Amino acid sequence: MKGRRFVYGAGRLALDDPTRPDGHSVFDLASLTKVVATTTLAMFAVAEGKLDLDAAIQRYLPEFRGPGKDRVTLRHLLTHSSGLPADRPLWRQSPDADSARRLVYATRLDTLPGARTVYSDLGAILIGETIRRVYRTNLDRLAERKVFRPLEMGATRFNPPASVASRIAATEYDTIWRKRIVRGEVHDEKAAWLGGIAGHAGLFGSAMDLLTFGEWLLGKGNDRSATRLALPASAGEFKRRQHLVPGSSRALGWDTPSSGSSAGTRLDSLSFGHTGFTGTSIWIDPTRDLVIVLLTNRVHPTRNNPRIGPLRIEVANRVVSLLEPNPSNPRP
Repeated sequence: MKGRRFVYGAGRLALDDPTRPDGHSVFDLASLTKVVATTTLAMFAVAEGKLDLDAAIQRYLPEFRGPGKDRVTLRHLLTHSSGLPADRPLWRQSPDADSARRLVYATRLDTLPGARTVYSDLGAILIGETIRRVYRTNLDRLAERKVFRPLEMGATRFNPPASVASRIAATEYDTIWRKRIVRGEVHDEKAAWLGGIAGHAGLFGSAMDLLTFGEWLLGKGNDRSATRLALPASAGEFKRRQHLVPGSSRALGWDTPSSGSSAGTRLDSLSFGHTGFTGTSIWIDPTRDLVIVLLTNRVHPTRNNPRIGPLRIEVANRVVSLLEPNPSNPRP
């Protein structure tokens, strides 16, 4: 079974589009942006000496000022332990993208850094801005140059062009300002307000591309590709649970299996993964050389659809069960 891919599509791309999705269909990856783009670029930046995990973010973003902020590091932001709140409605509180970024810089901490874990889109936006600052390149161009093009992830990008719209799964009917079904542009309101390119959301991609990405993180590369991309030396640290906050399951950018998580109950404790609000997830188990990708448009036409949680768990468990039908022989 090792080295093989199994892809299955079901349902339709939109209520008014009966096209059955396949491995090349494109989905709004939502918060998978945090790991596929932002965390990966941070991993390269650390390996290249452009960022220090334990240096104050103020070193790179001097605008990020306020009580306690001089203690916030990149490691805090990547583990969602910076003290920043989870969210704020940037599209309501600012007239444009530049003003929205200034609001993020000015957001007060709720707690001291390292005191607790709060999953924060604002922290991921700050990571993206930090990366943009040290490379002096926009996040979309940097990700394309350093990750997507070398790995031949041709369907993965921010702000996909209209030419691929027919391959993109629809998301939600936007009741806030677009007043229509969103398809081919980012679902997340903050990312949309920031021009479709942000550290927390905005990326689109396919199952085949995410399998390629996961195989790369496993160190397997892509034998079908004419190019190679070496894993940076910092990769191992990013996949490891950090224990920065007692009880937290967070690695650097990535999450790790915990009770009730989308990893299910059978993936190894060394696994790492992430989910996205639109109904996406990826889990990577290095002990099995296994990558599990689930892409759905569970927010179409409304986000009031809680069934994705149990589905993620069931998919992860079923995949392992199919590979290992005999529990007494836990490795393929």
